[in-house]
Amino acid sequence: MAKASSTLFAVSCSASARFSFLRRSESLKPSVSRARFAVPMAMAAASAATAKKLAPAVIVGGGRVGRALQEMGNGEDLLVKRGEAVPVDFEGPILVCTRNDDLDAVLEATPQSRWKDLVFFQNGMMEPWFESKGLGDTDQVLAYFAVSKLGEPPVDGKTDTNPEGLTAAYGKWASEIAARLQSGGLSCKVLDKEAFQKQMLEKLIWICAFMLVGARHPGASVGTVEKEYRDEVSRLIQELAAAAAAEKGLTFEENMVERLCAYSRAVSHFPTAVKEVHISLLSSLISLFQCMCMCISICFTTSFLIIAV
Repeated sequence: MAKASSTLFAVSCSASARFSFLRRSESLKPSVSRARFAVPMAMAAASAATAKKLAPAVIVGGGRVGRALQEMGNGEDLLVKRGEAVPVDFEGPILVCTRNDDLDAVLEATPQSRWKDLVFFQNGMMEPWFESKGLGDTDQVLAYFAVSKLGEPPVDGKTDTNPEGLTAAYGKWASEIAARLQSGGLSCKVLDKEAFQKQMLEKLIWICAFMLVGARHPGASVGTVEKEYRDEVSRLIQELAAAAAAEKGLTFEENMVERLCAYSRAVSHFPTAVKEVHISLLSSLISLFQCMCMCISICFTTSFLIIAV
């Protein structure tokens, strides 16, 4: 059953690409993680002064998040759109703000000498893809802010359990990313590898659990799932958390269910959907459900025998 849970994790990770840029670039996330240090919420009065100190960046993706990051800069950023190449001679971070299924094309358009400067803003379990491309310990950002429309200012993601904000960054350019977000009035924590991995997994668990339960109840928003199907989503969160902890050898902070439900209340209007599931994983998904059905059957049979005895 542990293998089955791991399979669900992999399948749901692929499906999570839909939420990673559900509205082309919206994501927030709850977690309580050990931070090496934290960058506090910037004051509006200091935004202009902070922006002047930012290093220019290449921004890949002209959607809501990409444009918002560009607005936070000092006017020297380079925006790279779909199909365009990343220049080899433009120093600074390369902020990748595309959908997960565009990442292969982005990597092909980036000179290999610049791969060390890539900063990925996508959701999901990215490690297998990083390893398959030889990217290793590349930079990542868990972006917990929402941009409702192109050109509108981002809204920081805060919940009643995490009022300090939820966005986190890891890697070579993490401090620079935090400063950029601060210049736009957003919070950002700079985490070490272990703390970031925990927060990444917790966010993925939220996506997996709420999107899958929502898919079982057509038309249900994230808020509807939290309010009307809380028992169902809570059980799935606990199962996925156990599988993730066993697979990665991690210990999550307590009260994960409450943190994830609190986040769901903060983004209650978000729709639920499961898309971009890789065809190669469908057979694994079928096997998973067969395994789950077998376990349920065994439980019912055992209960019947106990009652009969």
